[in-house]
Amino acid sequence: MTGVPLRLCVLGGTGFIGSALVARLARDGHDVKVLTRSRARHRALLVLPTLELVQADPYDETTLRREFAGCDVVVNLIGILNERGFGGRGFHHTHTELPRRVLAACRAAGVRRYLHMSSLQADAERAPSHYLRSKGAAERLLAAAAADLPAVVIFRPSVVFGPGDGLFRRFAGLLRMAPGIFPLACADAKFAPVYVGDVVAAIIATLDAPEAAGRTFELCGPEVVTLRDIVHMTARTLGLRVWVLPLPWPLAWLQGLVLGLLPGKPFSLDNLRSASVDSVCGSNGLAELGIVPSSMRTIVPSYLRPR
Repeated sequence: MTGVPLRLCVLGGTGFIGSALVARLARDGHDVKVLTRSRARHRALLVLPTLELVQADPYDETTLRREFAGCDVVVNLIGILNERGFGGRGFHHTHTELPRRVLAACRAAGVRRYLHMSSLQADAERAPSHYLRSKGAAERLLAAAAADLPAVVIFRPSVVFGPGDGLFRRFAGLLRMAPGIFPLACADAKFAPVYVGDVVAAIIATLDAPEAAGRTFELCGPEVVTLRDIVHMTARTLGLRVWVLPLPWPLAWLQGLVLGLLPGKPFSLDNLRSASVDSVCGSNGLAELGIVPSSMRTIVPSYLRPR
């Protein structure tokens, strides 16, 4: 980084990763614009001195062109873990169509760099889930535009943890309700959980670094663990004793089907299919950026353990 303050527009800046990112950007003195559908819900962000919170539809390309004008960098963190309906249309709309519109708006507004959040194992053709295929389709369209401005940087994290996460906190809530036995689909699925602060550091490191242009960075933490390990660690941190019952595929499929019909979809068949491929890195993107990854075993207890 040059150290020169930049003008950024962040999509998804009110979410888990986004709120951590915009706080860091503001602290570093950058001018940050965050687009949100509900400005009133996220007014707490206005305490950040260099942040502008704009109520706008991030899916409207005309709006994007207007709000991107004058920006050096656009960051797109918008994503969903489940769609409202079925068939993949919601995933395509959010993970593929939105990036296409963002890229077009960046070009129209003269934005120099576009930072895009994808996922490990994203593949438009071979991935087993709508989630991963839609992420892969976005990577493919961005790769096709690599020779033109804006310069694109893609991040592919494993599951992300930290205060306010949807991983350990969700398991903590479920374990508190479990009667000592915890049925678990994809118990042996592998992950390399990466700390949200390290993901933010990776984004900061690539804001204007010339060598980052056109690159894809896989982001993983230092430990490779199974889903069963994550549940056991959560239980130990909470002081709970639980027996994890791995579900065979037919029962896991039934669990995904039933839970996917509940409000909020706590688990779905698409989640099950995503978990059927290990979320581990083939290359060490954090090391390439000079970032030493943080251990979940030291950080998770700091925010999950009862006080």
